[in-house]
Amino acid sequence: MPEFVTETVLKRDLFSETRKGHFAGAAQEKIIRRVVTAAPFWSRPLGWVLARREIAALRAVKGVIGTPQIISVDKDGLFRHWSEGTPLHLGRPKDAAWYRDAHRLLRALRRQGITHNDLAKPQNWLMTPEGLAAVIDFQLASRHRRRGPLYRIMAYEDFRHLLKQKRAFAPHLLSPTGARLLARRSLPSRIWMATGKKVYNLVTRGLFRWSDGEGTHDRIEHEGPEIVEALLAHPGVGDVALATFPLPKKGVGIYAFAEAKEGMPLSALDGIGLDTSARPDHLQPVARLPRATDGAIRLDILQLIAMNQMTELDSLVAGNDELSGIAHAIAARRLNFSDRRIAKAEPKN
Repeated sequence: MPEFVTETVLKRDLFSETRKGHFAGAAQEKIIRRVVTAAPFWSRPLGWVLARREIAALRAVKGVIGTPQIISVDKDGLFRHWSEGTPLHLGRPKDAAWYRDAHRLLRALRRQGITHNDLAKPQNWLMTPEGLAAVIDFQLASRHRRRGPLYRIMAYEDFRHLLKQKRAFAPHLLSPTGARLLARRSLPSRIWMATGKKVYNLVTRGLFRWSDGEGTHDRIEHEGPEIVEALLAHPGVGDVALATFPLPKKGVGIYAFAEAKEGMPLSALDGIGLDTSARPDHLQPVARLPRATDGAIRLDILQLIAMNQMTELDSLVAGNDELSGIAHAIAARRLNFSDRRIAKAEPKN
């Protein structure tokens, strides 16, 4: 196996670290490396459970268009090809063709005995550059050797979650039959929502510090002015920009970017303490903030960094070497490695 060269860390949680890069001598081919051994020792056993599920599913769907293609497995994790595309909550497809292709993809998974089991998350659906559907993140996927009741229930829920995405991003395409199916949860799903989901939220948002990324309270509007004023009072801070990101528990966090004054080392801004009631959840000193030609701060770029949306960041700054350099220098020191989303921060239909 050639040496893997890491370009960026896309995601980091208690079960693995996901890195994007390439093999030595083949920089043009993007590769994803999931490293289970990067997880803490106490959560690593569960990390391997999830990784083995993903490995089994990816081997089963090898050759299926719209799925990640596995390359190899080693003692640290797995390698797979990069899946090119825009996450659904950003691509927001409105054309019926995408949903037809997504249905085609679900049928292809069924033929291989695979249920994905995590398609309620729009970030696990992609819209490819060709306008087709793709899915990623098979850590919760199941491989069914028999098409029994459990398989049929899970397959039904995968399809119902596709209808959920259609309702969210292309409601004009949702037929009356689709609306009825969407409202008809399977019995295990209803039991899960009433019981298991509460335990899941307690464990993931509390113990494991995950989040579904939703939030409604506009903290920047209410707390932002006080945070900006306090940071600008620091003698080494020249400018400040604020963005949002999902907190581990339900809600929205404030991510502050503090630009150092010219000639001021970033180390001088480390550990800034704010004697205020309002404080950012993340505070990152930066040498330069990204700006438009008129000098306005590019909040769209900073929002992607705060949300750990590295793929979208690459697309946004492509073709502008200076802006790309500034953005990627900030991203290299970012403080949020979760892939959770804030629906409120996404573009509207």
